[in-house]
Amino acid sequence: MKNICIYFQIHQPYSLKRYRFFDIDQDHYYYDDFRVEENIRRLAEKSYLPSNATILEIIRNSNGRFRCAYSISGTALEQLEQYAPEVIDSFKELAKTGAVEFLAEPYAHSLASVYDADEFERQVKMHAEKIENLFGKKPTALRNAELIYSDEIGETAYKMGYKTMLIDEARHILGWKSPNYVYSHPYMPKLKLLVRNLKFSDDISFRFSNHSWSEFPLTADKYVDWLASLPEEEKIINIWMGYEAFGVFQQQETGIFNFMKAFPYHAMDRQMSFVLPSEATKALDAVDALSVMHPISWSGEAKDLSCWTGNDLQQEALNKLYAVTERMSMVTDKPLLHDWLLLQSTEHFRYMSHTDAFGSYYESPYEAFINYMNVLADFLERVDAQYPTSIENEELNALLKTINNQEKEIEELQKEVKRLRARKAKAKEGEANA
Repeated sequence: MKNICIYFQIHQPYSLKRYRFFDIDQDHYYYDDFRVEENIRRLAEKSYLPSNATILEIIRNSNGRFRCAYSISGTALEQLEQYAPEVIDSFKELAKTGAVEFLAEPYAHSLASVYDADEFERQVKMHAEKIENLFGKKPTALRNAELIYSDEIGETAYKMGYKTMLIDEARHILGWKSPNYVYSHPYMPKLKLLVRNLKFSDDISFRFSNHSWSEFPLTADKYVDWLASLPEEEKIINIWMGYEAFGVFQQQETGIFNFMKAFPYHAMDRQMSFVLPSEATKALDAVDALSVMHPISWSGEAKDLSCWTGNDLQQEALNKLYAVTERMSMVTDKPLLHDWLLLQSTEHFRYMSHTDAFGSYYESPYEAFINYMNVLADFLERVDAQYPTSIENEELNALLKTINNQEKEIEELQKEVKRLRARKAKAKEGEANA
């Protein structure tokens, strides 16, 4: 039996306002609230709400046989809570069905996994807690921002307790291998890897309404025929896409929602089942290990990091940002910590790309760089005011070690208090029964 694993991504960054050199040290608020609200409301009305209603209808009509997963960044969740709370409510309804899985990812949809493993771990933990608080479900599978993955990142994820990671189909990694199998980490075999099927995902996301495409129009029965024609031994087909494919990239009038409603029933009629990422890796054995020495992503033909790190502007901005990671690990100022998260979103660096500035509201990559660096200059001054750069890294590390040791000691003492209270309560209960 073939298994179809569907997951949708939702991420929106906080757009930066026009921030001039003369604003540095004068204005500590960096965001274009009007643009942020207008964008999230547009997406909620055109995509998220009608898509959630469609998915809920399919789940209920199929008695839970249709199943899918979501990866929603922390920044997107914050915007939805503030400007479109009805979308959060609709996700809670989906969560109640038991047919939906929420994936973990770095809270700010950042490049932390590449620049600082401790920051990556902190953001994943923060995001998992946010998901559990909102939807009552603790994530058990991890999807990194932009599907960035390497052996080293996989090792970090496994040590955090994750046994399922999602990665993209990169030809230079897979070679002759098919994406339609479960794979494993090369030296941590208990970490299983699911690989996105690039063709079948993009057929819906990008080609569905393309009249010049040789397969236009794409109908549900034709699409399922393609899936059914795959070799029998290929048990898992991973169809992953941005949620904006429904209603934005593919407008409602193209018939995309009708396609989505019909597709599951055609698949189930052909004895195909829908599985969640965590279910797939439990049910299916890994057929081989995949070794990824250098980070890959789901961007561009090369599937590398070049659209975020490919030029001097991007590298300058990223190096200056992540140079203060150690200092930020000691900061307790909530507004400063929040800015630290929001300034890490990958889009800020994509906008500086000369070749792939998708979604940019700047006139040029250089303008995006200057605006970001002005904001960053003010942010770094605020960090320096709390933890001056005059403090040597050795001294800073010693201070950080002391703080961490104190936190561990406090945690152990709290556990001991709980044990003593439980013992005391048990003793009292024994006296009462005597």
